[in-house]
Amino acid sequence: VQLQASGGGLVQAGGSLRLSCAASKRTFSNSAMSWFRQAPGKEREFVSMIWMSSGNSIYADSVKGRFAISRDNAKTTMYLQMNALEPADTAVYYCAAGFVGEGPNNATRYTYWGQGTLVTVSS
Repeated sequence: VQLQASGGGLVQAGGSLRLSCAASKRTFSNSAMSWFRQAPGKEREFVSMIWMSSGNSIYADSVKGRFAISRDNAKTTMYLQMNALEPADTAVYYCAAGFVGEGPNNATRYTYWGQGTLVTVSS
């Protein structure tokens, strides 16, 4: 199973970007997929998770109210709509799947990872 992340780029503060993560199979249609991000010199941090069957989602406090996670009807692609972007949002964004156990914000709980897409927010 492969995850393909895309949609990153350079944007000014206050702008918007939409990230996509496509799974090569419908393996995760009844489980959860997540977004993480990693800024230079920092640890990878949880951004958001969506349960692909129900569409229910959770967010990190730092992005709540600005970011929105969603998925397509085929439940093979996940999106992250990022609005009101701030320089602090600059990072490589990774999609993750194959969550096992507890603690959706724990990167070690995920088996599959996309290659990452760079988001740069200028001030």
